Amino acid sequence: MQLHNLPCFIEKDLKEALTQFIEEESLRDYDRDAEASLEAVKSGEVDLHQLASTWAKAYAETTLEHARPEEPSWDEDFADVYHDLIHSPASETLLNLEHNYFVSISELIGERDVELKKLRERQGIEMEKVMQELGKSLTDQDVNSLAAQHFESQQDLENKWSNELKQSTAIQKQEYQEWVIKLHQDLKNPNNSSLSEEIKVQPSQFRESVEAIGRIYEEQRKLEESFTIHLGAQLKTMHNLRLLRADMLDFCKHKRNHRSGVKLHRLQTALSLYSTSLCGLVLLVDNRINSYSGIKRDFATVCQECTDFHFPRIEEQLEVVQQVVLYARTQRRSKLKESLDSGNQNGGNDDKTKNAERNYLNVLPGEFYITRHSNLSEIHVAFHLCVDDHVKSGNITARDPAIMGLRNILKVCCTHDITTISIPLLLVHDMSEEMTIPWCLRRAELVFKCVKGFMMEMASWDGGISRTVQFLVPQSISEEMFYQLSNMLPQIFRVSSTLTLTSKH
Repeated sequence: MQLHNLPCFIEKDLKEALTQFIEEESLRDYDRDAEASLEAVKSGEVDLHQLASTWAKAYAETTLEHARPEEPSWDEDFADVYHDLIHSPASETLLNLEHNYFVSISELIGERDVELKKLRERQGIEMEKVMQELGKSLTDQDVNSLAAQHFESQQDLENKWSNELKQSTAIQKQEYQEWVIKLHQDLKNPNNSSLSEEIKVQPSQFRESVEAIGRIYEEQRKLEESFTIHLGAQLKTMHNLRLLRADMLDFCKHKRNHRSGVKLHRLQTALSLYSTSLCGLVLLVDNRINSYSGIKRDFATVCQECTDFHFPRIEEQLEVVQQVVLYARTQRRSKLKESLDSGNQNGGNDDKTKNAERNYLNVLPGEFYITRHSNLSEIHVAFHLCVDDHVKSGNITARDPAIMGLRNILKVCCTHDITTISIPLLLVHDMSEEMTIPWCLRRAELVFKCVKGFMMEMASWDGGISRTVQFLVPQSISEEMFYQLSNMLPQIFRVSSTLTLTSKH
């Protein structure tokens, strides 16, 4: 028995001896370093004044009371300058310049698409010829080799155009910002004779007749219903509701023909860019933070068509989101693993562990990330709400992650001055076969009721600020279905009714 316990006592003594040895030797090393530093100072090897300055600088930089007041950044200065100019007579010149830049980038994108299309057509012809010779003079390896060459050629061409677009937008952004700063400085000098030429309104080459405008709007007519409601128990707040049959990206796209109606929308978006009346949009996306497929790709394409002169490019913003999500998921994963490890001692949760290992790099249903934009037609902020295929089923409840995501989005709107928000009413962007009339009515009723509840909560979040909520349904929905939804809305919300006063005489 004593022999059996002997190794334990030896191991314990060894650990104690090693710990004591490490502590003693570490102290000796610190003492030797300190003595060497003091000797260097005494002998004059180290400048005493320089050493004192270094210590003073380190202390001042790490102590809050000695910190210098934060200086305004370039972005903040440019934002103030732009806000002043867009509310001045130079606003139309700014918009014309932005539109000219947009046309330039659009033409560049058109050239890219044509070149990529020609390459794919040429590669398709080459592949057909190879497939005809398959089994005769060529093998599967030859086909795979050609497919790899085609893929590499496409990648090279796409990278070439991507770099060219990136360079062009960078040049445009620099030119635009320098021009805005110079114009603002010139405006401060009223004696500048060249000022009138700088802000002279450029003749628009995109003017159209009133008849042509009416015809185009008639061809692209959207179904729309507007309502005014009052919500609240005692202190009621007025809100505007709109029901539209439209494509979600129509609020983001610029129009090549600079019509007066389009120009007014763009002017309103520019005027409110640095204001307390921002406009937001909810996009339903999958759990991967990229712009490679679906509506994410379409949205990124729209963003790339016009240079953003105020915020980073969409790709750069998504990279930042990826880094933040990665850090947050890593922290959450380590805590989850600790809790699961303690739980495994009592029985184990292997499935949860594997699920956490597999999904910690992606966003979860109900979570969302935000991108900021100054280059979209009517939108400043995009909420990318993660949803899964479960939203296509007919049995979601008010506690579904997508619904709770909408609640959190509305809360962000309250805390960050977003007064107009566009929401996909059916929680889908496109209709499918399983989305029958009863399915649409149930889903619309659920979203209407939940959003009404969230809007009543807003009074406690922001003190009761009037807002505009736009409910969008897919363009493929029928007019009959649209008007059924339109009739449902005033039954769920308290719609303000008009009062007609008549005279006794």
